[in-house]
Amino acid sequence: MSASQSAAPPVALSTGLDPLIAARLKRDAAGLVPAVVQQYDTGAVLMLAWMNDAALARTLASGQATYWSRSRQSLWVKGETSGNRQAVRSVALDCDGDTLLVRVDQIGPACHTGTPTCFEDVLQADPAELPAAPAEETR
Repeated sequence: MSASQSAAPPVALSTGLDPLIAARLKRDAAGLVPAVVQQYDTGAVLMLAWMNDAALARTLASGQATYWSRSRQSLWVKGETSGNRQAVRSVALDCDGDTLLVRVDQIGPACHTGTPTCFEDVLQADPAELPAAPAEETR
């Protein structure tokens, strides 16, 4: 391979994503990587979104969280229409290269339903956090 050739996937060349980062990503069949979004100062998990190379490149360059909308099949900047923006504090790649952790300063609610996080619907809680069961009556 000559010095002018790149080992990065061809998609990285057209998206502006650093070829060294692109080469580390393990994408799904649609070319996407899940992005866990966390409030930088509290650690609260806000949402799960998807990024392709272009979304990641734009996020890293602009400091504004940009994702790939699977329903619209297009890039979207979080808060572009709602005003509930995410200022990116850091982006980390997990050890397997298949998940991103995006730490943000969330402005307004993170969820499109208006809640602070998309994870409001608790299916199972820590038993220590559950209310005490009523005492059984003695006969």
